[in-house]
Amino acid sequence: MLVLAHISDLHLDGTERATERAERVRDLLWGLPGRVDALLVTGDIADHGTEAEYEEAARLLGLRGPAAPFPVLTCPGNHDRRAAYRKALLGEPAGDGPVNSVHVLDGAAVLMCDSSVPDSDEGELDAATYAWIEETLDGLGGSVPALLAFHHPPVALHHPLPDAHPLRGPGALAELMGRRGEIVGVVTGHAHTPAATVFAGRPLAVGPGVTWSLRMPWEGEGAADRDAPPGLAFHVLDDEGRLTSHFRVAL
Repeated sequence: MLVLAHISDLHLDGTERATERAERVRDLLWGLPGRVDALLVTGDIADHGTEAEYEEAARLLGLRGPAAPFPVLTCPGNHDRRAAYRKALLGEPAGDGPVNSVHVLDGAAVLMCDSSVPDSDEGELDAATYAWIEETLDGLGGSVPALLAFHHPPVALHHPLPDAHPLRGPGALAELMGRRGEIVGVVTGHAHTPAATVFAGRPLAVGPGVTWSLRMPWEGEGAADRDAPPGLAFHVLDDEGRLTSHFRVAL
């Protein structure tokens, strides 16, 4: 059984508010050593995509300095910038191609996919990323349970703000998942609201935002609830390949 913590949309911008909210979630998670197998961070880590913002993120997430108590797996969002992300967050040579990575954890795989589109708030898994997913799953033998994680949800969430900047061409993803039975589910961010639904017959869990929470149309005026506590999720992948998601806040 895997327990995967999940945070998204930190929007670190150098302000005390953004840092404090990220630290609050980090401190909660760092207090669970031995109980969490990995942390997934699904994009919009930085607000402006600057190297300074990623340097702060690397420190907060235990990628620089004192290490996190478990692996920290990241992927970019629409506010992130690939070159600075690679250089200052990952410590890799700067580059403009998709930032994709695979991590095998106790018999299951997590594919962190790049759905960002340079200079656009919309998302897309491009041809190179689809080819990478196929090649990665083939390399795992086609039988290892795999979770896909990226930023933009491939379904409407019934709010005009996230629904205005969707994942383009979700049919291509649905077609791939229809052929790849080892994909057990999808987790995303972007919408700043905890949500659970189904996509291509598999669970789809949307992680809440750290920086602010989305106020749904039936909850009142104004999209951004900046007073709500930062949110996080825990996804449990059990030995039967079933994905179960739990949502929490960091008080």
